[in-house]
Amino acid sequence: MLLNLMKSKIHCATVTEANLAYMGSITIDEALMEAAHILPHERVQVVNNNNGARLETYVIKGARGSGVVCLNGAAARCVQPGDIVIIMSYAMMTEEEARAHTPIVVMLDERNQQREVRGAEEHGTIA
Repeated sequence: MLLNLMKSKIHCATVTEANLAYMGSITIDEALMEAAHILPHERVQVVNNNNGARLETYVIKGARGSGVVCLNGAAARCVQPGDIVIIMSYAMMTEEEARAHTPIVVMLDERNQQREVRGAEEHGTIA
């Protein structure tokens, strides 16, 4: 049996843009993606702390160091620039893997710059 656990999350990101005209997805600063071990096209869940909306989409790479967090396409209707969101990725694991797993949590400041990264040591990376 496989279990679906939170692999990583980007915590308290500020939405910088909402682009209804784009085909879909969430654009995330490449540096934040790397810190959270999130790959381009990976499925993520986005939770809006301002209005309670929850959605799933896939990630596209944004400019490194830009702090961009942009919801695109239909997802843009669930957010406003300035909203605070949590972006979570998940992974399937055996029970043994799950018991040893420590999620990566990337804590951000109000400009979407890394304030702290938790759990990276267990994954062989220290941000």
